[in-house]
Amino acid sequence: MTSEKVETVVANYVEMEREEEGQEKSTKTKLSNLFWHGGSVYDAWFSCASNQVAQVLLTLPYSFSQLGMLSGILFQLFYGLMGSWTAYLISVLYVEYRTRKEREKVDFRNHVIQWFEVLDGLLGKHWRNIGLFFNCTFLLFGSVIQLIACASNIYYINDSLDKRTWTYIFGACCATTVFIPSFHNYRIWSFLGLVMTSYTAWYLTIASLIHGQVEGVKHSGPAKLMLYFTGATNILYTFGGHAVTVEIMHAMWKPQKFKLIYLIATLYVLTLTLPSASAVYWAFGDMLLDHSNALSLLPRTPFRDVAVILMLIHQFITFGFACTPLYFVWEKFIGVHETKSLIKRSIARIPVVLPIWFLAIIFPFFGPINSAVGALLVSFTVYIIPAMAHMLTFASSSSREHAVERPPSFVGGWAGMYGMNIFVVIWVFVVGFGLGGWASMRNFILQINTFGLFAKCYQCPHKPKA
Repeated sequence: MTSEKVETVVANYVEMEREEEGQEKSTKTKLSNLFWHGGSVYDAWFSCASNQVAQVLLTLPYSFSQLGMLSGILFQLFYGLMGSWTAYLISVLYVEYRTRKEREKVDFRNHVIQWFEVLDGLLGKHWRNIGLFFNCTFLLFGSVIQLIACASNIYYINDSLDKRTWTYIFGACCATTVFIPSFHNYRIWSFLGLVMTSYTAWYLTIASLIHGQVEGVKHSGPAKLMLYFTGATNILYTFGGHAVTVEIMHAMWKPQKFKLIYLIATLYVLTLTLPSASAVYWAFGDMLLDHSNALSLLPRTPFRDVAVILMLIHQFITFGFACTPLYFVWEKFIGVHETKSLIKRSIARIPVVLPIWFLAIIFPFFGPINSAVGALLVSFTVYIIPAMAHMLTFASSSSREHAVERPPSFVGGWAGMYGMNIFVVIWVFVVGFGLGGWASMRNFILQINTFGLFAKCYQCPHKPKA
């Protein structure tokens, strides 16, 4: 494709989005647009940053106790950059797929494009099935983790109920996300979510520094290979939150502007995760090995209670982020995705919430489950599959010549891009999936053997009998 043709395709693409935006403005009030209906670059940035940090902020000090301070910092920087790279690859493949389809006059105004459809359009049904399996399974357990986190957090404000009972309650609360139509409607939620996690991160940092080191504090990590790679895969999971990249891009008026959004979001997230994890680990050291939720070690104060409440609200938001793509898949499967009836779509989504609720009750292992999901699902979903899909999509000279998005000059053209993709695939497969999978599953099985399935109150302090 000549540069003139590429510009024409992009121009038509932008024009279609402007037309859609104009239609929305003519049917919604300005107040609704301000708080509810977003599709700007800023909305995408808030969505990426808010979705990326979430409850994992509370488990990163636990990872530092497994990795040690130096490895914890280096892995955050390394996986942050790697996650930004594969998010960029996903955005390139999305633009390539959508441009090809729009040349065929396909209209996506009542249809949300998803990652498995991008794989289907570019590489065929086998890749679609692989992408669908890993993406849906990851988002399913990502939603489970949010419910577990809700129960774990609220327990530190009100321990009159055990964590399993709180999971029942918050499962019902999170089920209300069936009423949020799409990522267009997360404008105010994603903004508030980032404010909440920013407060919590700086609370953890400042409160730990004020608290100071506990008496006889030890920083023995890394002590065991199992713990080391378990901690590393939790950080892999931290920066693997871009399983919803395609849906966030599709909610943008101009998705081709997504390129650097995830990287900028990651840089901001690092300003939250590095200080908080380092400060908590400095203060409590090896005590974190038995306290996967960092809030459990800090004394109860009004500031801590605010942090807990804000994280509860944010976990509700993140539950919606993880569950909404599952809602879309289910809607398409039963044939109601393109209906304009919000009530019909909301009712149809309810069966998606039920298995998530059930799994959160079976496996309430806050912390260890992050590592298991990171090693077995995130490694493929947002690292290996995007890198391999990009290499195969542009394997022929013709496809590279006609590519809508060409490699940035700083990576060294197509050869440099292929080199980086090969490195990502090998590293994540060996270190993330291989060693990380071995370590995290051993740790996960240890939790099951110690606490059992359907644990009533995972890692709760023993109360004296009356």
